[in-house]
Parts: sequence; structure tokens; C-alpha cells
Amino acid sequence: MKLRLLAALGLFATSASAQTRTVSGPAFVRDSLSSYIQRGLKLWNIPGLAVTVVKDGQVVVSQGFGTKTLGKNDPVDANTLFMIASNSKLFTGTVLAQLEEEKKLRLDDPARKYLPSFRLYDSTTTRLTTIRDLLSHRIGTKTFQGDFTFWDSNLSRAEIVEKMRYLKPSKPFRQDYGYCNSCFLTAGEIVPVVNGGQKWEDFVQQRILTPLGMSRTSPLTAGFGQRPNVASPYTTTFSPTPTLLPFDEIDNLGPATSLTSCANDLSHWLQFQLDSGKYQGQRVLPWATLRRTREGNTLSGTSKSPIFPSHFRVYALGVYTADYAARQIYWHTGGANGFVTNVCFVPEERLGISVLTNQDNQSFFEALRYQLLDAYLGVPYVDRSRQLYNFAHPGDLATYKAVDEQAKRVAAKKKPARKLQEYTGTYQNPVYGPVTVEAKGKQLLLRFSHHPNLTATLDYMDGEQFRSTYSNPAYGIFPATFTVENGQVKTMEVKVNEFLEQDSYVFTKG
Repeated sequence: MKLRLLAALGLFATSASAQTRTVSGPAFVRDSLSSYIQRGLKLWNIPGLAVTVVKDGQVVVSQGFGTKTLGKNDPVDANTLFMIASNSKLFTGTVLAQLEEEKKLRLDDPARKYLPSFRLYDSTTTRLTTIRDLLSHRIGTKTFQGDFTFWDSNLSRAEIVEKMRYLKPSKPFRQDYGYCNSCFLTAGEIVPVVNGGQKWEDFVQQRILTPLGMSRTSPLTAGFGQRPNVASPYTTTFSPTPTLLPFDEIDNLGPATSLTSCANDLSHWLQFQLDSGKYQGQRVLPWATLRRTREGNTLSGTSKSPIFPSHFRVYALGVYTADYAARQIYWHTGGANGFVTNVCFVPEERLGISVLTNQDNQSFFEALRYQLLDAYLGVPYVDRSRQLYNFAHPGDLATYKAVDEQAKRVAAKKKPARKLQEYTGTYQNPVYGPVTVEAKGKQLLLRFSHHPNLTATLDYMDGEQFRSTYSNPAYGIFPATFTVENGQVKTMEVKVNEFLEQDSYVFTKG
């Protein structure tokens, strides 16, 4: 990750002393937390951050740092909203576990019992897949497979579920971990089937958000940018200068990723988790429901971490669990374009942590979590921020170099082997569907049928390769490669940021 220090005046000053509770606990938290965060914001080029620490039933830290929007005197505070993305998954696991507690379903029921039209790539997996499988990332697909098609698209929830049958698995069913957002959406679609038509988002609001007093939290992203006190999304993935991004619109994947929240509200969620389903002394959900969400289902790692005091990692129902310094910890991360966040709790220590940030190309949101865990669990001090930065920095330099090399190839102004019109037309991919390529002066313009607000400009480099520059900077800058058979353009291969999907898509010209 290539870093460039921000020059905005006063950018990294703490902005929320009024939100800070009476801080107690380890010396790091009492004396060093603020300065550590300010150094981390500078090192990782992060505009803003909000952090929560809950210990022994009390909120000991709930504070904002930095700015919501670069170039403005716009400080983050403990009520500033961020997209928490996949931290939505534990809410979904919790409501489905509660529906089992109410005997409205069984987590080990086949998904088709409730969604008869549900299909996966092969008939055996379709028949065997249960609600638990959908919530456990073990249907055999690759991590993020299909997400370019689904994320920020105009596809409905039903259309996404329908398209899952085209996701060809790369591993055997129930053998390996492969992170699947569309599986969580599918599981969430079972909620209205068994609960009188009440949508997932309404059930989450009624049964969790309202009882916990999470008044700033919404289960949906619609209208997020128009709400008061909202952090703006940024990235440094393809340029060291923070680039402002449009807000994601991802309610079609709602049960996987659509919650938005703030530090203060997440302190309520952490207190609920640490008090076995109670909040402020009142029972919100049974302990049996929370216990179900924490039962491990899929191994995601079984070897000792080279840098952390951890050996195993298991996925439960919307939350990971692992050992850390001889305690069992639970956590999840969440990434939307321009936002990365995490939520973590350690029941044995009655400790909860959340970190929210508005720059998606950094690991400080994780470094701070580990630093706080180390402080509370007695792990000798290691600067986790610098440790992770040294690990990540070479990868960013390589990305920036690749972008520069593409620019040089475009600047060489080589002449294409064929006329631009020969590349134009409609192309099809079995998962995505159709895209179109049209000529635009000396460039090509790529349009996406399921992303009406997204285009990619194709500039010729050499051979049969063009540089694709997406109108939404989050999607990246990559080579687009055409193939030719018998003098005719046959296919086009395009790629997007691995933050969205790891594999490229091959489109065949129709």
C-alpha cells in the first residue's frame, strides 16, 4: 500500500473529546491511544476513524478522529455514520438463529424447503444445501465469486438468487471455505417466507436495532449520502492520493452487507453480545440464540499465525472465532467501497471493540483492533500498525507501478492492428449477462447492462490489449484483453479490483 501524507490543515487532530468516556484500563488505552491513532491515520493516509471500547459492561472509549471529508473542517465523532458492510452478517445470523429458537425454521433444513426455485450449479449441491450452509461460506465457490455482477448493480434480490446457479464451484461442497455474499442474501430471503412476509430489514429493525436503542443505525444504504453526519468514502488503491468515491448502493445484497452504523450505536451491540443477549439489564434475545451464532461451522485456517498469538480460525453464523493469547475471540470485518470496519468481542474478558474507517486501502482498522486486544490481554507491545504497514506497502508499490506502466503503453500511441469498429458490439458472460462496446473517438467505451452508472474507457496499448479505466475509481485500472479467431474478434477479458471480485470475466462477442 503506497502512502502519501495528507496536507489538510488539522486533519488528524482528535475531534471528539466530548464523546470520550472516563477511560480506565491498560496504560496504552489511558495514555497512548489518541497519539497511536493519529500516527496511524497519517501513516496509512486515512481521513477519519471512530473507535469504541466496551469493558466490563461500560463504554470506556467512544471517540472520533480525523475528518469525514477531506478539505473540510468536518470532524468525525462517535455518532458519525459509516457503512459497516459485512459486519451486517452477524445481524443476519442472529435473526435466523432466533427464528429457529421460535421454531419457525431449522438451520439444518434444506434451503429449497423455503425457496423452491433456489438452484446452485449442480443438482446434488442444490438438494443438500441448508440454511446453515448458506451462513457458513462452504458451498464450494471462490471468495467473492459473482460479486462484480451483484455489487452496486440494478439486479433485484430475487435475480441475484436466480443467478447463483451460474456460479461454477472450484472446490467440493462443504470441504473448503469460500466467502459468499450471495449466500447470505439467499438466507435472508427466507426470513419473510417464515415470518408472515416481514422483510429481513424490518425484522432486524424490530427485533435488534430498536430494542438496543441503535437509533442512528439503518439496515439499508438507501439515501445514506443524504443523512446527517456521514463519513465520505475514499480509496488509495490505484493512486497514493486519496480519491473520493461514490456511495455504494447495495441493498440488493442487504442481509450480507447493507447496515450503516456509528461508534456509539455499536457500543450497544457489543454490550448486548457481552451480556448474553441483554441490554441495560433487559432481555432482548435469548442466550440460546446468541450461542447458536457462535457455534463453529467452517474451518478458515488451522496454522499458527506468523505474527499474532493465534492458531485456528473458524466461521460460525456471521462471525469468525479464533484463539488469541489463550482466549476465544469473535470478530468480523466489513468492506464497502471507501469503508473498512471491524467489530470484535471477547466474552471471557467482557471486552468489545469496534473500529470504523473511511478509506478502504489500509490495514490500520485491523492493526488498531489487535493493538487493543494486546493491551487488554497482556501481550507484549509490538507496533501492529507499523508491522502490518511493512507487510502491505510493497503490494501497493507494485500496483502503482502497474498503473504507471499501462499509462506508458497508452502514451506510446501505437496503432491498433484492426479498426476500432471491429471491437464494437454486444458481448455475453454466463454469470454477468450482456455488456456493450462502442467506439468513442480514438477510444472504446464499455457499458454494463446491470451497472447503469458504470462505464469503462478503453485506451489502446498494444497487441490486443487496451487499458480499461472505470468511471468509478473503486473498480480500478486494468488491461482488457481481446482474442481474435479467423480475423474476427471473439472474446474480451476484463478485470475489476480484487476488493470486489478476484477472478476476471470473459465475455464472448455475440
